[in-house]
Amino acid sequence: MTSLIKVWELPGGVHPPQHKNQSLQLPLGDLPLPPVLVIPLNQHMGTPAQPVVQVGERVLAGQLIGAADGTFSANTHASTSGTVIAIESRAIPHPSGMASESVIIEPDGKHEWAPLTPCEDYLALDRLQLLDKIRAAGVAGLGGAGFPTAVKLAPKSTQVIDTLILNGAECEPYITADDMLMQTQAQELVAGTLLLSHILHHPKNLLIGIEDNKPKAIAAVKAAVAGAKALQAEAENIQVVVIPTKYPSGGAKQLTQILTGREIPSGHHSADIGVICVNVATAVAAWRAVRFGEPLISRITTVVGEALTTQRNVNLLLGTPIDYVLAQHGFDLQQASRVVMGGPMMGFTLLDLAAPVIKTTNCILAPSTRELPEPQPAQACIRCGMCAEVCPASLLPQQLFWYAQAEDFDRLESHNLFDCIECGACSYVCPSTIPLVQYYRAAKGSIRLHEIEKEKSDRSRQRFEFRQQRIAKEEAEKEAKRVARQKAAEEAKKKLAEKAAEAAANPAAATDVITAAVVKAATTQVSSDDQKAKLERLLAAAKNGLEFAQKPLVPNNTNPVITDEQLEKQKARIKQAELKVAEAEKKLAEFMATASTTAPAASDATPAAAPAVDPNDPVAAAIARAQAKLTMSPADKAKANLESLRSRLAKAEEKAAAAKAEGSANADALQQGAEKLQQKITEALAELAVLGITDVPAAEPAATAEAVTAAPVTAEQNAAQAAIEKAKAKAAAMASMSDEEKRAEQIQSLQTRLQKARERLAKAEAENDANIEAFRAGVTKLEEKLQELA
Repeated sequence: MTSLIKVWELPGGVHPPQHKNQSLQLPLGDLPLPPVLVIPLNQHMGTPAQPVVQVGERVLAGQLIGAADGTFSANTHASTSGTVIAIESRAIPHPSGMASESVIIEPDGKHEWAPLTPCEDYLALDRLQLLDKIRAAGVAGLGGAGFPTAVKLAPKSTQVIDTLILNGAECEPYITADDMLMQTQAQELVAGTLLLSHILHHPKNLLIGIEDNKPKAIAAVKAAVAGAKALQAEAENIQVVVIPTKYPSGGAKQLTQILTGREIPSGHHSADIGVICVNVATAVAAWRAVRFGEPLISRITTVVGEALTTQRNVNLLLGTPIDYVLAQHGFDLQQASRVVMGGPMMGFTLLDLAAPVIKTTNCILAPSTRELPEPQPAQACIRCGMCAEVCPASLLPQQLFWYAQAEDFDRLESHNLFDCIECGACSYVCPSTIPLVQYYRAAKGSIRLHEIEKEKSDRSRQRFEFRQQRIAKEEAEKEAKRVARQKAAEEAKKKLAEKAAEAAANPAAATDVITAAVVKAATTQVSSDDQKAKLERLLAAAKNGLEFAQKPLVPNNTNPVITDEQLEKQKARIKQAELKVAEAEKKLAEFMATASTTAPAASDATPAAAPAVDPNDPVAAAIARAQAKLTMSPADKAKANLESLRSRLAKAEEKAAAAKAEGSANADALQQGAEKLQQKITEALAELAVLGITDVPAAEPAATAEAVTAAPVTAEQNAAQAAIEKAKAKAAAMASMSDEEKRAEQIQSLQTRLQKARERLAKAEAENDANIEAFRAGVTKLEEKLQELA
């Protein structure tokens, strides 16, 4: 059935010389196996395949050697049997002369096939299974675009396809590969059309578009369609549509418009208007992939040009080096002006003739200097407007040229640069011989790079903004916690002040409060037996730790030799364990002594009306002491605090001296604790001086070897007296200070302490001290105090 549908006129277009007969004088031919096959893993649009074979491995024809990497990718297969001799970067057919990772196979001449999985009846398979077979065979668009066919045949669920177009226009001059395929494989073309129709849920229009300059192909396809109609009802929907010869009617968008009258909107695909357009060679490859299980390993290629002694169409194995193909056809390098892959309108000059034949190689053109002379130098645009008249996409090539020269990317995009199909019609008719298409290609590349850089910049900006928001949120949360702590501290101080005022105004009520607290504490305290059991457990755990530390070191695979450093560390661990045992024994002994005491020691601060205490209850005794402390005068409290601090300082200095003598890792931390206690003693002396108490007994000398040898008792007394005098002077000075001056003094003191704490932390970090976290916590605490004052 021929041309029973309306054919629309293509806007623009040109009629260059066809030169079709040069390659149609001889039948379809074959070539001997080349010495090597260079099979690139990037023969399609999208992500290159990933190699799945190793160097030295023997492969068979049709065996998978490159697995698709993602949806927009395609499998790659060995074109013949042989040995993989290399996997390396090789030149591929590309306008830039770029290289791509390729699998190099040395043929063994046997052309043995890998096991195939044929399908007698594709109707018995699910559509997704058919798509999987086409995807596994590595079928991509053979018309020149190289788009993975399985992706094209799986439109979105919202895209209802009512028309399937088989593109047999082949409008480019010189190229007759599809013409020869339709003449020799017309029945497979019709079978492939029905297969694709089944996958696409049977569109009502099945159109095979062929230009009217291919009479033999038209007759062969018509005969095949008539034969199919006699066998299969669905073939009734197939129409062979003969269209006028005009370049570039073979473009997918242009052929869709010619056959359906539908124009594809800018930025959309043909599926958005219910049309799928597939090249005739692609349909045959999809049919063979399903019916016979054959991967795509060869294609028909036109080898033409006056620089060759033989011009014809050849069935070439993918990966065949182009220089080998040219040599087999009598290529004369001296006579050739250049070698072009594709036609003279949209093809590109090959920079390396060692590049191989790939899936999109539909033509190898080797013209003489007479056929394709060198282009004349470009001249100034005369604004004739011929380029706009022939543009099949109805663009404004002249404006696009100016904006491309000026690199005005915004205007290029607003003038729909990416709708240009790069057919070359504008360059063909330009009287100034301006290479317009080259400008458009370069501008497209620059815009794509600009978009990639913009996307990277946007991602970096988003990461930065997110980080800033996160930091701000953390700072706000920290500030909220600080304010909450400050508010809680102020509330606590206020409550304490209120309680103190209430106690001063009503001593009886204060006594009742203390009594209530004593009763509450007595009800919540554990029994003396439980305390004794707890202390005994602590002592037993300390002894177990000492036994473990005293175990001799045994060499092993990790530490075959016991070093002196390991022995020193063991000694330090033993000493620490001994100190823990001694401390646990001391606590247990103190508890036992307290429990066996008949009555608590008398205290001057204990009021006469103190309640009776059970002599056998240490908890009650402790509560009584707490009650006595609450009723102390401020002077007695200060003295008691000073005595407690001095006692703690003596113990801390003893531990620090022992740790220093043993070379313990905790020596610095213990020394820092002793210094803090000394500072608190100085503050306590200052508090006593403020209260007018000067008869403070001097501190006893520390019971350490260093203290005994370093200074006599009189020196310690002098030091204590000096501290008292210094505290008095400081208290007197602060008494005369204003609130702002006191605050400044406190800030300066905190800054000095913070500087020292930071120096200790830096030293601990440099020495990898075990107490780094303690030093860091101290620095953080001082910073918070300083921030509160500031």
